Parts: sequence; C-alpha cells; structure tokens
Amino acid sequence: MDEPPRHVHTLVIGGGLSGLAAAIRFRTQGWSDFLVLERGQDVGGTWRDNTYPGAACDVPSHLYSYSFALNPDWSRSFSPQGEIQAYVTKVARHYGVRDRHVFGCEVLSARWREASARWDVETTRGAFTADVLVGAFGALCEPSLPEIPGIEDFAGRIHHSSRWEHDYDLSGKRVAVIGTGASAVQIVPAIASQVAELQVYQRTAPWVLPRLDRRYSKLERLACRYLPGYQRALRAGIYWAHDVQAVALAKVPALLKPVELLARTKLRKEVADAKLRRRLRPRYRLGCKRILLSNTYYPTFNQEHVRLITDGIAEVREKSIVTADGVEHDTDVIVCATGFHVTDSPTYQRIFGRDGRSLADVFDEGGLQVYKGTAIAGFPNMFLLVGPNTGLGHNSMIFMIESQVNYLVGALTAMKRQRLRTLEVRASAQREYYRELQRKLSRSVWNTGGCSSWYLDKHGANTTMWPGFSFAFRGITRTFDIEAFHISS
Repeated sequence: MDEPPRHVHTLVIGGGLSGLAAAIRFRTQGWSDFLVLERGQDVGGTWRDNTYPGAACDVPSHLYSYSFALNPDWSRSFSPQGEIQAYVTKVARHYGVRDRHVFGCEVLSARWREASARWDVETTRGAFTADVLVGAFGALCEPSLPEIPGIEDFAGRIHHSSRWEHDYDLSGKRVAVIGTGASAVQIVPAIASQVAELQVYQRTAPWVLPRLDRRYSKLERLACRYLPGYQRALRAGIYWAHDVQAVALAKVPALLKPVELLARTKLRKEVADAKLRRRLRPRYRLGCKRILLSNTYYPTFNQEHVRLITDGIAEVREKSIVTADGVEHDTDVIVCATGFHVTDSPTYQRIFGRDGRSLADVFDEGGLQVYKGTAIAGFPNMFLLVGPNTGLGHNSMIFMIESQVNYLVGALTAMKRQRLRTLEVRASAQREYYRELQRKLSRSVWNTGGCSSWYLDKHGANTTMWPGFSFAFRGITRTFDIEAFHISS
C-alpha cells in the first residue's frame, strides 16, 4: 500500500541560493513546518552544477553573498565556482537547515486542490501536500540544447556546459564550442591549451569588458574578519558603484557609448589580426545582451589552433560539423555553451493552478505576467523566487533574492496572523504591474539595443530584467501589500 502524502505548511521547490535563503529565513522566524525539495544531492543549484573549466562569478565576491552571512575569506575579487559552492554549503550547515531538505527529490507535478485549499505534489520520492508552495527552481537550471539537424547521430562526445564530464580527457581532441556567451568566454581560454584544435562557433559577437580580478592579500582578509565595519563598508561601496549603472542600462542607453569605446580599445589591443577583429566586433549596443568580463577570451584567438567560425551550422554528421558555406569541420567533442531555458522553464509545465491550466499554458497565452516577480493570479498560495523580471544586468541577484524572501515572509506572516486559508494576487493588480514594467523597459538598452537575446520571451516582451535600480525593487517588496490580494479565511 502506498504511504499517505507527507504534509507540511510550506513546500519549497529548489535548494539553490533562493531556496536556501528562504529556508534560513523561515528558521530564523522560528518556523519549522517546511521542507525544501531538491533534485540534486546537495544545496547550491547553479553553483553545484556548473563545474566546467574556468567557471567563476562575474559579480564581485563581497557582493555575491548573503547580507546575513558575509564571508571574510574570499580569495579573489571574483570567486571561482568551487569557492562559491563551498560558501553555500558552509552557510547551510551554519544555519542548520540541511535537515529541512529532501535531496534527490525531483518534482513531477504540483496541483492546486480547491476543495482542500492545498497543493498536491508528486515527486520521485513520494507524495507531499502543502498549504503554501514556493517555486525556487531559478532561471539558470534547465540546459538549453541546440536543435541542429543530425546532432543525434554525432559519434563523439556531446555535453552541455552545465553537465561537464570531468572524467573525459580533452587532450589531443578537436573540440567545438557552440555559443559565445557567459560560460563560453570562460571555457574557451580554460581548455585551449589542452586541445589539438578549438573551433568556436559564434552566431553573435559579445561585448567583452576587462575583468578587474585580483587575489586578496592576507591583510585584506584579516581586515574583513577583525576590523569592525570594514567588510560592510566595502560591500556597500561595491553595491552602489554597480547599482548606479542602472541609469545607463535602463534609462539612458546613450551613456554606454564611452564603455563601448573601452571595449573596442580592448579588442584592438588583444587581437592582432584586423579581419579577425572585425568578426569579433559586436554590431549592437553594449548591454543589449549580457555584458561579459574576461582578460583571456580575446587573446585565445591569437593561437593558431583556435578558429572562430561565424558561418551558421547547417548540420552535424557522425564525425564533423558542416557550416552554411558547405565546409566540413572534423570534430571529436561538441561543447554546448548554449545557455538555459529562462523564459520557458520546463518546470512551468508541471505546476497546475486553480483552473487546471499549467504555468506554461498561462504564460504561453498571456506572457510571463507575475506580480513583483513573486505572485501569479490563478495560483493561490504560491510564490516564485527569482521569478520573471527580477534579473539584473548590473548588480547581485542575491540582493533581489533577499528582497523577494522578505516579501514572501510578509505574506506567510499575514496568513498565520489572520488565519487565512488562501492568498491570491488580484488579476487587475498583476496586469497593472506588468504594464508599468513593460513601459519602463521600453526605453532600456535590453529593448532598444538592436539585438535578440534570451531576455525576451517568444512574444518579444522582456520578461527577464528588472527595469531600474535594485534598491527600488527592495522598496516595493519591503512590506507585504495584502490589499493587492484576494483572501479567504
């Protein structure tokens, strides 16, 4: 006989940075009736999974950490993947929330039951029910693989950047990297010295700025640990230096022209061949796509065995890649640095609201309209973390996560104090919020910069980025506005 579902008040899907932040906040509130369902075997999410060569953060270390768990021991100004993952696991242990995680537990479906006012959740580790469902599955977790004719017939190795096969030796191999985004600019320099030939397939040239990375001295680390207020002040300075960039990205894109000049100067200095430089030069406004940071990406192309290929891929054969110009490129390994399902997460297909439609169906019809990136009309007692339009191009996502968790805790506190059965955002409030977001985004570089990016959904709407200062988002999530919600008690 099947075991009855396990019931908890709050069920969190995902044990990455946002799910962990929620768990810690719940515990500090004195709440224990919650669980975090994590399909992996540890906390960390993106930083647990992305272990490819050269993986590191492009947000300064002191800013890319929880405000309640500053780390005085960062080794560099931009931390490598392993150091970030070690920090995340240390924080989970310190706050004693690992026992509230169910690891190796993938959510198969979650359905709202009106009669019981609960969520029924089916997983690979049995059934659960919950009064409240929190989607903390993030945007950078589901690999996006390219749809190329013949790729299923390739006889060599294929792997996505987030599923790196460390037991496979690239020495002497002809390696093709498809994509030139944030992961590719780290992978390409990291593996170039190992391989016999490196083919980099570029569809759109990225903007690349200098990476102001350096190792912290022992004295600096001691100051962070023992000098009162030093690390807080350092973090605040980094925060404001980054947040002011929202003026150019979201409000006055013309201000980005001097930065474009800097990037072009960098390209001229680091790439010797003029023809190659022209192919590496972006044709759209800086910031329209994600701005990349690297001191080693451009110089890698000066090596004779590294080739930039800008003709589109026509097909993949058993041992080669054929480009649109008819040239066949012999290949042993294909690395797909092709990003993630951001605006079309497969998890959306597994969550069903009051009318029986999935999040995917609702978003497909009306776009990713989500109130404050957190609440969705038609999905009572459900909240998202790192939801639509909470992304940043200039600051730390952890700041946004903590803001959303604050709003979530406000909602749950209201439910507990007022003994509410359900909370559901009003469709009118959601529509008005969405319209205002799109109005603000209409003048941003992400919408006017002349490129096509993963910031935009299939309707052409920017459903990824937050249109302004991160402290403005903190302001609208500081207090839970119950008047924007339908309630029942």
